[in-house]
Amino acid sequence: MKRREFTRTLSLAAASLAVPELRPGAGPRPPRCGGPKTPNFVLIVADDLGFGDIGCYGSKIHRTPNLDRLAAQGVRLTSFYSTSGVCTPSRASLMTGCYPRRVSMHEDEAGDWVLFPVSRKGLHPGETTIAELLKSRGYATACIGKWHLGDQPPFLPTRQGFDEYFGLPYSNDMGAGERPQNPPLPLMRNEGVIEAPVDQSTLTGRYTSEAVRFISEHRDQPFFLYLTHTLPHTPLYPGERFRGKSAAGKYGDAIEEIDGSTGEVIDILKRLGLDGRTLVVFTSDNGGVRPANNAPLAGTKGGTAEGSMRVPCIVRWPGRFPGGQESRALATMMDLLPTFAHLAGTAPPSDRIIDGKDIRTLLERPEVSQTPYDVFYYYYMGQLQAVRSGRWKLHLPLEEKRHGWHRPPINEPGRLYDLVSDPAESTDMIQEHPNVVARLLALAERAREDIGDGDSSGKNQRPAGWVEKARPLLPARPQKKAGYLPEA
Repeated sequence: MKRREFTRTLSLAAASLAVPELRPGAGPRPPRCGGPKTPNFVLIVADDLGFGDIGCYGSKIHRTPNLDRLAAQGVRLTSFYSTSGVCTPSRASLMTGCYPRRVSMHEDEAGDWVLFPVSRKGLHPGETTIAELLKSRGYATACIGKWHLGDQPPFLPTRQGFDEYFGLPYSNDMGAGERPQNPPLPLMRNEGVIEAPVDQSTLTGRYTSEAVRFISEHRDQPFFLYLTHTLPHTPLYPGERFRGKSAAGKYGDAIEEIDGSTGEVIDILKRLGLDGRTLVVFTSDNGGVRPANNAPLAGTKGGTAEGSMRVPCIVRWPGRFPGGQESRALATMMDLLPTFAHLAGTAPPSDRIIDGKDIRTLLERPEVSQTPYDVFYYYYMGQLQAVRSGRWKLHLPLEEKRHGWHRPPINEPGRLYDLVSDPAESTDMIQEHPNVVARLLALAERAREDIGDGDSSGKNQRPAGWVEKARPLLPARPQKKAGYLPEA
């Protein structure tokens, strides 16, 4: 099936699955259904953070005392994967517990690797997000920061299970300042633009203040806070309090500001007596790009090497998960949905395939637990490029391997790596282990049949959402002064 035919098929399928539009916070909140051990959830996601960019993952340059303390009090996952080397696909997985290709969020309507402003495409409202699952259990829900799963009304966080939203609808390099054809970079509250172009140097501080407010207001009920930072994605605009303070320029300032923000979130949890009742996760949407440090992994953002998709992840829940532990078992951001669901006393949707696994046991006993995965797939946009099973990773032989941003494809003869002894993917062992190669090739065929590859759709692939006509996000009334629109 060709790309245009495939896109048309998904558009028709999406139309048949249309759901009524709901306003933010519509309807009464269900009562809290969990028992006394039902936790709050705080999910903090950095944007393009390198694997080795924080102290507890090896950085000798950046000062990250709050994140290092988080790791000392929690579980540090060292084989934790994003499902893509770029942000829209990985965030789709984070929200739905599925491979991006399964929910058709692996590329935008024009075949680019992320959604752009005024796109007709977005995360299908019929998908069940983490926020929707938790909201059904009586949780208050907030998304603060970058969204990037569609900027049209049916796709915004307030239509995907979040009671409130404050942040950027897409990447901070997509405003008119960097791309003149686009609208000014908008800061949104719920479904309205409150500032355009936003003063980016204020974002992390404002996100943090909003997070502290939300936690304080919902101290007496269960809550889910999705705090998704703009930094250290470029262009870099560290806040005034951190600007020029690090040993690594603006990039170091940005990382240390994220660390400071994390510290403020932990502090408010402690002050309100919520620390022992709150599970905190810190991770990144994908690997970093220069000057990020992905060591000891090979590759950078935007590919299928380890440095593109293996990311830092710290999980802390005092009294429930052990402190100062490391888990080398393979886990992924798809696992957060089923794990959060079970901890909240519910379960993932049973009417569709969810790719993520419940990793409670892995977090409770990280020193002995094994990965729940028999296979993990590395996709670059819609192209299946690599397969991991156990210690082995096979970069598939491809005559036209896609890579980079609009670069011509290259020939990939195939490579096999032992990731346990060679996380840098430096020693090709494809000739020494033909049986391993054959097994991984068979697993690749399983993925192609299930969720597709290239222009061939999978039998269990679901449609993205579509709108008939997309409109730019603009302030509802004229700016009172350039760059700032005060909230009503």
